[in-house]
Amino acid sequence: MSDQGKYAAKMAALVAGGAVVGAGIGLLFAPQTGAETRRDIGRYAKKAQVNATRWGRAVQSGVKDVVDRSKAIVQKRDLHTKEAA
Repeated sequence: MSDQGKYAAKMAALVAGGAVVGAGIGLLFAPQTGAETRRDIGRYAKKAQVNATRWGRAVQSGVKDVVDRSKAIVQKRDLHTKEAA
């Protein structure tokens, strides 16, 4: 992965982490009963799981594309090397 890709992944992780911490603090200080807060936390956890799964699939797809492109470049280079020999 390029340096730019690593930087983007770090920034996305920081933003996601900040969102989780902010939501957690917001829930703890919300004027609700314990049962309502637990229900809200459960809903938020389910949404976070779905979003994490989507993000993971997107990253996996991006990595697969990079690997496929890299393989194509190597094969093309090997083909040119064999032709030159």
